[in-house]
Amino acid sequence: MTILALEHCDLLIVGAGPAGMAAAVAAAPSGASIVVIDDNPAPGGQIWRDGPGAALPPAARKWREALERHANIRVCSGTRVIAAPAHGELLLEDAVRGWRMQWKKLILCTGARELLLPFPGWTLPGVTGAGGLQALIKAGLPVEGERIVVAGSGPLLLAAAATARAAGAKVVRIAEQASLAAAAGFAVKLLRWPGKAVQALTLGDTRYRTSSRIVAVQGRGQVESVLLRQGGREVQIDCDRVACGFGLTPNTQLGQMLGCALAPADTGAPPLAVDALQRTSLPGVYAAGECTGFGGSERALAQGTIAGYAAVGNERAARQHEHERARWNAFAAQLHRSFALAPDIRQMPQPDTLVCRCEDVPFSALAGCSGWTDAKLHRRCGMGACQGRVCGDAAQFLFGWTPPSPRPPLSPARIATLAGLAVHGNDVDRQ
Repeated sequence: MTILALEHCDLLIVGAGPAGMAAAVAAAPSGASIVVIDDNPAPGGQIWRDGPGAALPPAARKWREALERHANIRVCSGTRVIAAPAHGELLLEDAVRGWRMQWKKLILCTGARELLLPFPGWTLPGVTGAGGLQALIKAGLPVEGERIVVAGSGPLLLAAAATARAAGAKVVRIAEQASLAAAAGFAVKLLRWPGKAVQALTLGDTRYRTSSRIVAVQGRGQVESVLLRQGGREVQIDCDRVACGFGLTPNTQLGQMLGCALAPADTGAPPLAVDALQRTSLPGVYAAGECTGFGGSERALAQGTIAGYAAVGNERAARQHEHERARWNAFAAQLHRSFALAPDIRQMPQPDTLVCRCEDVPFSALAGCSGWTDAKLHRRCGMGACQGRVCGDAAQFLFGWTPPSPRPPLSPARIATLAGLAVHGNDVDRQ
């Protein structure tokens, strides 16, 4: 039986997006041994995702170079967290091996994932998340000449449309569910954040429509058209691809598995709770970035910097960044107010619309369930390959169900990795 290697570090950072990169760079001058793990091929997270179709912005290159300048920072790309076999230890796996990593301090920068909501036709090939379309294009998906409709809510729609246009696609409609008053009000408020205002101007598009939402996607075997409700009328638009963005869900699974408390949330999935120094409720564990709530890369950088300083005991330096964090927290709050999903978005699915794509569970089969556990046990919702990562978030939005805390393994793992734990006499369990 394979014996898993045991490695040690002073500070382990999970996630190499803006928050994780900033945390590592802030902590590095302390001389602590720092390990940053991420399941992507290169640092940058979703917002600065690299690939053959990506053009990295200067900020992404700057932070990558900062990581490389510090010899005490080790970046492990293509690495996933499998479990937490003991206190202060995570079980990790990459394409070659599994190993155990013991840490003295831990910073969770696990980001967020897209909220995908069901509607008639959402399982047709050619329907993706808005962020998913960006990721596919950056990975090399050819979309030149394709007619694309982007629908949902928030600035991500404009960013996804810009990425598609830059790759040669024809964006035929950007359908924003928020009202004209909400979108215009947000644009006016951007004067408080001039950089964001300039960015918004560069993303402007004449095909942008407010009070517009998806009714259905139609096609025989793949996307052929989308039916939108614009104000009081319905319009059908021929297209080859539909990208939907209904917001983001904080990725709190690892934090929850470790036992970190969640913060209250008015709607949707709650984020990890943190204090002024980005400390979670678990001693020695910090969190930064979108696992503490969605707010953009600037907020993630500020939070990551505070967490990095705080984790190595430099609280004075950490507090010097509180004003910056407050500034971007205000931006995040404005964003959430302006683009809150309208209640009737919950009426998009029809009785036969699949909610759980893995197990083919329709909306009608879930309507009578008392909660997530009932739906899982009696309807197999969330029992498929995604393990509820997609339908669990959708069910939370549609029905208000709260999924239970995740259990290990957190990600699909090789038998050899899990079996290697037995050599050490450890159970894969919560701390």
